[in-house]
Amino acid sequence: MWRPELRLARPIYEVLPGLYVLCGVGALAASYREPAPLASIALGLPGLAALLAGIVVWLRRRHYRSMRISYERPDALSEPHRERHE
Repeated sequence: MWRPELRLARPIYEVLPGLYVLCGVGALAASYREPAPLASIALGLPGLAALLAGIVVWLRRRHYRSMRISYERPDALSEPHRERHE
């Protein structure tokens, strides 16, 4: 049975890590302001997980894109590494 591929539109896909980070920070802020300890933990743990997920996805995308550029130019891997000083 053939199943169509489900893909997100590029603008939505690009916004997701920022959305994860924003939701995570919001949940952590709500956790900090919540006086009940169990509710604070219930908000804080998912908030921390969302924050970390957003950062990890952003870093993995950045690394993938930089490696993809290097492999599109195979001779770039044999060039000596030069650090940029800006």
